[in-house]
Amino acid sequence: MKVSEKVLEKRLNNDIESLGGMTIKLIAGVFSGLPDRLCLMPRGKIFFVEVKTTGEKPRKLQKIVFKRLQQLGFKVFILDDYESLHTITKWAATC
Repeated sequence: MKVSEKVLEKRLNNDIESLGGMTIKLIAGVFSGLPDRLCLMPRGKIFFVEVKTTGEKPRKLQKIVFKRLQQLGFKVFILDDYESLHTITKWAATC
């Protein structure tokens, strides 16, 4: 089932807020390749989420930036369907 980026992003925002966290939309104008959302959770936990319509993949530059963020110790998720949303929400709940 194909799910739009807009629908997934709204659900992500609601799920993270329900866990006591917040999401911040990152604007790539200054730094290209950043994930779409910075997620801030209680107790100082931080992770990133790139939201894609089902079936779409990150661009080459995004993959490079995501790898660098991971090397710095940050978790980076790709959200492109309800299953990945469930995985992210479950992980965030353990923060």
